[in-house]
Amino acid sequence: MAWWWLRIAVDPVWDPTVTGRAATVIPMPTTIERLVGRLRGLVRSAPTTPSRRPLPTPRAGYPGDATRLPDTAYAPKPDGRPDPGEIVWTWVPYEEDHSQGKDRPVLIVGRDGDWLVGLPLTSKDHDRDEQQERRSGREWVDIGSGAWDPQGRPSEVRVNRLVRVDPDGVRREGAVLPRDRYDEVVGAVRAHHRG
Repeated sequence: MAWWWLRIAVDPVWDPTVTGRAATVIPMPTTIERLVGRLRGLVRSAPTTPSRRPLPTPRAGYPGDATRLPDTAYAPKPDGRPDPGEIVWTWVPYEEDHSQGKDRPVLIVGRDGDWLVGLPLTSKDHDRDEQQERRSGREWVDIGSGAWDPQGRPSEVRVNRLVRVDPDGVRREGAVLPRDRYDEVVGAVRAHHRG
């Protein structure tokens, strides 16, 4: 390994005994070569496939979906905590197997003890297969697009599944749903739970 030297020009200090010198030159071994070597080692030892962080899961296991509609008072606050009327990203268990799930946007509509209650969102358009979805027990309400989807796609809210959400498992706040759209969604949830 060859040693390289870095020359650093220091602000000149004029010394009457030394003539013709504009600056003092300090030779010092550079760390660039060592840094480049370490970076090469890191790149060589990096995994070839990207590793994925595990998604947050509820603290004590998922207790199951909520069975009743909680108080749905619209109360978004810009305080970093999820409130009714806000769309957040969090882990949502699959309906058929609560031990598995995926990270997705959820409209928070209320609280159930220590848990939040939310409605899952999707960017998939279910208008074309509405009858099939109803036969499968899934009902959706269009809410348009918003900041919860970075690609600006229109979204739908599932109004017949009340998902419990661990407040500590919320990854980020996506947006506040406007009051009129929130009221429309809650109205559809109430109509479903009355029938």
